[in-house]
Amino acid sequence: MAIFQPFMGFRPRIDLAERIASKPYDVLDSDEARVEAEGNDDSFLHVVKSEIDLPQDLDHYDLQVYAKARENLDRLIDLGKLVQDDRDCFYFYQQEMNGRTQTGIVGCAAVSDYVNDVIKKHEHTRADKENDRIRHVDTTNANTGPVFLTYRSTERIDRIVEEWITARKPVYNFTADGVRHTVWVCDDGKINTELVQCFARIKYLYVADGHHRSASAAKVGQMRRDANPDHTGNEEYNRFLAVCFPSEQLHIMDYNRVIMDLGGRDTATFLADLEKAGFVVEEHGELGNPYHPESKGTFGLYIDKRWYKMTAKPEIVPNDPVGGLDVAVIQKQVLAGMLGIEDPRTDKRIDFVGGIRGLGELERRVEKGTGVCAISMFPTSIDDLMSVADAGKVMPPKSTWFEPKLRSGLVIHRLS
Repeated sequence: MAIFQPFMGFRPRIDLAERIASKPYDVLDSDEARVEAEGNDDSFLHVVKSEIDLPQDLDHYDLQVYAKARENLDRLIDLGKLVQDDRDCFYFYQQEMNGRTQTGIVGCAAVSDYVNDVIKKHEHTRADKENDRIRHVDTTNANTGPVFLTYRSTERIDRIVEEWITARKPVYNFTADGVRHTVWVCDDGKINTELVQCFARIKYLYVADGHHRSASAAKVGQMRRDANPDHTGNEEYNRFLAVCFPSEQLHIMDYNRVIMDLGGRDTATFLADLEKAGFVVEEHGELGNPYHPESKGTFGLYIDKRWYKMTAKPEIVPNDPVGGLDVAVIQKQVLAGMLGIEDPRTDKRIDFVGGIRGLGELERRVEKGTGVCAISMFPTSIDDLMSVADAGKVMPPKSTWFEPKLRSGLVIHRLS
């Protein structure tokens, strides 16, 4: 059963929350982060993307980058801009975007739950990205960005959160990048104990987003345990920062594909080969009239200024939690089967575009020549994600795109 606990978080002074809180480290490249943080010394990008404070030609994995992150975090704390709560708290974090609301609980998950698979995963991690986060967590001595977890919702947890946020004023309430971020601090020991007990009755938690953050946090915890002869299991490094959202509130967007070449085919041959690969292909419209897949098993194809609807025939969709995913069907039948793209994580012939950018972004990339065609996808469901994780399997790369993204810097967990 799941361990999820309150903790004494470091968080911004009330007047500085909007100024400090930043986008997560993995949605901006370094150049974008430099622009975003320009003129704002308090931006948490100076912690999660600390290379922006160092020479631009420096390797982003240089040890100086992690030392600068620690320096910048310590500076915010030393100046009293980040202040630690004096008792264990849960933090209720609500996001509103495009009329949709989701409310999660910020707390600490257990390294032991990650290791023992009580926290379920659905993606492989990359060693270079995992090592980067290990060095960041270990050097800063903190979880600076939360892992995005989900769980099958329970009525009692929902009611506790709703009653608290309805009766009390939030500590933070601001809008950034079109998303309203609202945070309440729950410092009531009795309520927090009940929440811990409620989570202890939940069989599994699931990583929705943040596989590299969770893997690195767990490995830092294990490293510190192994290095501590007096290890008790109660040390802060045995826990890591997470936000738990009930699954029914979450919204997964499409994660679309841009393909760089057709493997030597012209357009007519490519369309004919799609039919041979098991798809019904129908014309839909011209540039500016994209096809939005309306159900599982349907796809859009943009090529030569035209959109097509592709429908997978039943015989190419296996009855399997992974193989039956739309992303797996496209990977097997089109990317690998027709184009020889076996590993989409590393192959330079494919790129991925999150649904937040819209299908116009697919048209734009093809029209400017950075791809020859694009495929629009129907979003993977949260039930599909949990089914794959429950089966102990992993999804193909770039299967899910969650919005809105969690802000970094609203609550920080230090490991000692």
